[in-house]
Amino acid sequence: MISCLIVDDEQGAIDILKTFIEKTPFLTLAGSTTNPIEALSMVQDQVIDLIFLDIHMPQISGLDFMRLLKGKSKVILTTAYSEFAVEGFELEALDYLLKPIAFERFLKAAQKALNTSMETSPRWQAPEKDDDYIFVKTESKGKMTRVNFDEIVFVEGMKNYVSINTGEDRIITLLNIKDLEDRLPPKNFMRVHKSYIVSLNKIKALDGNQILFKDMKAYVPLGETYRTAFFEALQEKVMGGKK
Repeated sequence: MISCLIVDDEQGAIDILKTFIEKTPFLTLAGSTTNPIEALSMVQDQVIDLIFLDIHMPQISGLDFMRLLKGKSKVILTTAYSEFAVEGFELEALDYLLKPIAFERFLKAAQKALNTSMETSPRWQAPEKDDDYIFVKTESKGKMTRVNFDEIVFVEGMKNYVSINTGEDRIITLLNIKDLEDRLPPKNFMRVHKSYIVSLNKIKALDGNQILFKDMKAYVPLGETYRTAFFEALQEKVMGGKK
């Protein structure tokens, strides 16, 4: 989770950002304040990953605040004026949100923060393969859904999206199958076809080139290219594995 602080001299603007943060699964609100001096103290006293920072404030402007911050937290600037964008980016702001802020634009900036965190800081990273869930974007704009690994039966790759099948639900997400394969724990999931990944724990039987699942009528084809590796993985679970 990315810990967030909102700094804005207008309470109405704070309330909007609070609502947006609550709707974003990988963000958590650590605090908010209309006082930039208080905000500097908060950053010193607790771990703040990301600050939504207004530029026009009394006492200290948002740009001066960033200079005092010295890179301790990532910053997304918020303002009703666009003329300070260049200076903000020179100070390494992640993004620049113009008020009034639409949720879709907010989410794009938040995703940029998440992507940056995955590249630079292990503490910020999205769930590792040893964790038991991920969040995925769905067809609904601005919506992200939690997917627990132990609920996944199989994954089907389509042309521009992926279908995650849990037996009870089918989640459509705007990923490609390789991206999702890289996020799933390899000890439990395996590519068995150019268009399919299966949960080894959910397999009921193999009938020719068809993989059958527990409590589910659907089946997945076993591709010739993946056949040898699949049987090797399966052997580890058969009668105590290889002798």
